[in-house]
Formats: sequence, structure tokens, C-alpha cells
Amino acid sequence: MSGLTHIAENGAAHMVDVGGKAETHRVAIASGLITMSKDALEAIRQGDAPKGDVLGTARVAGIMAAKRTGDLIPLCHPLGLEAVAVDFALEPTSIRVTATASLTGKTGVEMEAMVAVSTALLTIYDMAKAIDKAMVIGEVRLIEKRGGKSGIWKAQEDSAN
Repeated sequence: MSGLTHIAENGAAHMVDVGGKAETHRVAIASGLITMSKDALEAIRQGDAPKGDVLGTARVAGIMAAKRTGDLIPLCHPLGLEAVAVDFALEPTSIRVTATASLTGKTGVEMEAMVAVSTALLTIYDMAKAIDKAMVIGEVRLIEKRGGKSGIWKAQEDSAN
């Protein structure tokens, strides 16, 4: 067809064959943001949210989700991740989530990092919605990837795209 990697010559969707690719160390870093009321942010900061430890639970949820990315995203390879880290930065009206996924393998881990971020953000929402149902999740994006044929890629600092 048109050179799309997940479309076969007959137009059918298929999983890309990575069998002939070289194994390299691969790392992906993604981030996202959840904006909320000062009351919700303070409850999370103090550990006083109705459902308990919001950030601890969101960290575990993000790690678990990264490990299940191949089950969630069609045509995504199931990967044996070597490491996943989920970190939080509390900003004046929001929480920024950053996830890093890595392995030595034949395909990248960008989707795993972005699924980790997305799931951590959704978990924060779920655990704090009793305080603020108007929270907004956004800015989920790849920040950096390393490894593979294309080497190192970094998002531009001033661009969300």
C-alpha cells in the first residue's frame, strides 16, 4: 500500500515484523498534566484525599499499565520491560506526571511510557474526583526516545507538538 508499517499490501492491519531488527537499549520518556483546584491539590499533597494515597496508587497504576500496553493498544508488541518509573511534580495548580520506560529489544517503548502517564493521570482523577470533578487531563506527549535505528529524539522545549 502506501508504506504504512501496520498495513499489509492487501490493506489489512497487521503487527509489524521486528524479527530482523537488531536489539538495542531503548528508553522513552513521556509526560502529562492534570490541572485541579487548590483544595484537591492540597489534599493530595497532605495525603488527605478520601481514597487514600493518591500519588502512591497512581505510581503503581502507571507501572502496571505500562506492562500491559500490548494488551491495550492494537498491534502493539507485548514487551518484557526492564524498568518503568513514574514520577510526579506538584505545580501551583496541577500535577505533572513523567514516566520512563526502558528495555533492550527490537522495538521502542514510547507507547509504554505514554500509557503509564495516561493511566497515572486517570488514577489521580479517580482518587480525587470527590474533591474536584472538574479536573482536566492534558498535554500527554512523548518527551524523548533513545535507541533503535532513529537514535535519539527529543521534543522541542517550546512546542506541544
